[in-house]
Amino acid sequence: NQDEVRRLYHQHTEATGQIFTEEAVNLAFHLTQGQPWLVNAIAKEITEYMAPDPAIPITVELINQAKEILIQRQDTHLDSLAERLREDRVRAIIQPILSGQQLPNLAEDDLRYVLDLGLCSRDARGGIQIANPIYREVIPKVLASITIASLTSVYPTWLDSSGDLNPQALLDSFLDFWRQHGEPLFKSTPYPEIAPHLVLMAFLHRVVNGGGTLEREYAISSGRMDICLRYGDVILGMELKVWREGRPDPLSEGLKQLDKYLSGLNLDTGWLVIFDRRPNLPPVSDRTFTEVTQSPDSRKITVIRG
Repeated sequence: NQDEVRRLYHQHTEATGQIFTEEAVNLAFHLTQGQPWLVNAIAKEITEYMAPDPAIPITVELINQAKEILIQRQDTHLDSLAERLREDRVRAIIQPILSGQQLPNLAEDDLRYVLDLGLCSRDARGGIQIANPIYREVIPKVLASITIASLTSVYPTWLDSSGDLNPQALLDSFLDFWRQHGEPLFKSTPYPEIAPHLVLMAFLHRVVNGGGTLEREYAISSGRMDICLRYGDVILGMELKVWREGRPDPLSEGLKQLDKYLSGLNLDTGWLVIFDRRPNLPPVSDRTFTEVTQSPDSRKITVIRG
């Protein structure tokens, strides 16, 4: 629990004099939810490599930097979780969580299995969620890893001459990429129900590898995935929705949900990406297009359909 994390970090302070600010302790607990390996790995990264000088206090900024390093590096602990994600009974639970769908009818043992693994936990209402924010970042990245490896030839045309991210150039580059590579890459993902999500995230990982970060929010029955891309001074919020057979166009619902997400980011613009997964459609290259519309709260939204 949070007090145990505080006491553990205080042992380091007593031994060396190096302090963890209260805000840093709170953030470390939030990111790890007390998972022991993560709690220790974050502190080890900072105290041994990032700020070995005991005179340097450990702040929120250092905790965030250490978190990003762990996510990028994927140490043995995180690698072992990645192996579990390919198991059928794990996929049956993680896939609907990522896509915002309801859990299928499954065995109680399968649910207990992902809880015992520590991949998932119960929320305050007894529902199932990914166990902590670091796992929420790692899991989609791991699932998209094969696709990410296929994108080394994608040139960063979204950067201007100063190395800054140009959102319009990013949109143009994504549309070109999606029309040319989107559908063929679906087969490279281990979770077919969310193949478009994983291909898009692989593309965005290629973008942030130059010095940005991705943050994701998703939950069972939410019907969406939210993504925040940060690169230098640019913050881009987007929402991913799926149009499934027998369901209405998710545009209206998506605009309302995106309003709420953008409000939390204090943004006036964003992307709404709608993946059309209904059967018997033209190829992705022929049906991908964009339109600009206004959300219920008067935000300028770029709608991407594909």
